[in-house]
Amino acid sequence: MELHPPLDDRTTWSPIGDCPVEKAMGVIGSRNSMLIMREAFYGTTRFDDFAQRVGMAPATTSANLKALAEAGLLARRPYRDPGGRAREEYLITESGRDLMPALIALFRWGQKHAGGPATLDLAHVGCGQSVEVSVTCREHHEVGFEEVELIDRGD
Repeated sequence: MELHPPLDDRTTWSPIGDCPVEKAMGVIGSRNSMLIMREAFYGTTRFDDFAQRVGMAPATTSANLKALAEAGLLARRPYRDPGGRAREEYLITESGRDLMPALIALFRWGQKHAGGPATLDLAHVGCGQSVEVSVTCREHHEVGFEEVELIDRGD
């Protein structure tokens, strides 16, 4: 990856506070938040299930679900089991769905570089083939690491 002039002179600009990666990490940057989003992608909706499947304390689960709902990645919906009290479940939103490629990329990276089980797979329901993430330009050309440059398209 390279920086396109005038961005290549790192003494004249800084992305601090205005970087899209920094902003995204501010919303979903914790391990717990990403694990909750993983569970939401797998279909989990209920508080107790999130806490159990992610392995976190109820207070931590509550704080993370609240933050993800406030950020618009999850939406709360009331429900009541027969004979039970009113509760809320958490449904993935369109904004949350937009995170899917990043989560799939982390899944694949974890399998390749962090010892994640190779027996698990993410597959396309339509044909059964493995789902992969790739970097492409808007013309649909595959783009390698060395083919990316950061440019300023502002006025």
